[in-house]
Amino acid sequence: MGEETTQRSEDEPGTGVVAAFGRQLKLLRIRAGMDRAEFGKRVGYSADMVASIEQGRRIPQARFIERADEVLGAGGLLVALKEEMAKAQYPAFFRDMARLEARASALNLYAMYAVPGLLQTEDYARAVFHMQRPLLTDEVIEQRLEARMVRQEIFCRRPAPLMSFVIEEAVLRRPIGGAKVMRETLEQILLISQSRNVEVQVMPIEREDNAALGGPFSLIDTDKGQRLAYAEVQDHSRIYTDPAYVRTLEARYGILRSQALTPSESVAFVEQLMGDT
Repeated sequence: MGEETTQRSEDEPGTGVVAAFGRQLKLLRIRAGMDRAEFGKRVGYSADMVASIEQGRRIPQARFIERADEVLGAGGLLVALKEEMAKAQYPAFFRDMARLEARASALNLYAMYAVPGLLQTEDYARAVFHMQRPLLTDEVIEQRLEARMVRQEIFCRRPAPLMSFVIEEAVLRRPIGGAKVMRETLEQILLISQSRNVEVQVMPIEREDNAALGGPFSLIDTDKGQRLAYAEVQDHSRIYTDPAYVRTLEARYGILRSQALTPSESVAFVEQLMGDT
């Protein structure tokens, strides 16, 4: 039905293509006769940040790569690795979904365990990463945090993708990061739900019927007009392309939306939760 991906150690910062990019950047900088401080000033980053990228401890963002290529006169050598660096920002199991999400014309997400990444505040996301076991290094946490925030640029895209979120009530009551962080997250959910292309619905705990107890999943309409499905569990993921199975999940999501609170009822529900925090 699709291809399953698992996390690989060579995909982490400090190894593989990330380390190779860092070594290439250092060679080009030395060839240009610049120390890290001068180069950092010209690209708009600190010398410490440049060192982290050269040592493969930090994955560079697209804007850094483009500016570095220009400043060092690399002739596109660094820019040619931009797509690989973009993929390396995410854990291996999420990379295919990140690529599809960035280009999607429509997204439908059902969340059972945590607030969807697209709706998380920076502090909520940081708390999620800090709780992961085995423990993530500080460098990996900061990199993944930055990547998660970049994903939210989808809300600024034009044309804007249509987005629907169905979130279990328990998710909104689970105080990940503490009461203050959770309140800020609820505020962000309310703010994003005001966008004309976004609908947020809450699935109350008291509902006797729930069409999706099998777990969270997403439906993605690609920019090529294809509908796919995505599901993940315990750092393993799968993208489903089989039309019959995708139609099953489509039907499941439609029933789920009919069982949940309406968007306006959901706004009132979240506002009430905020009053309780």
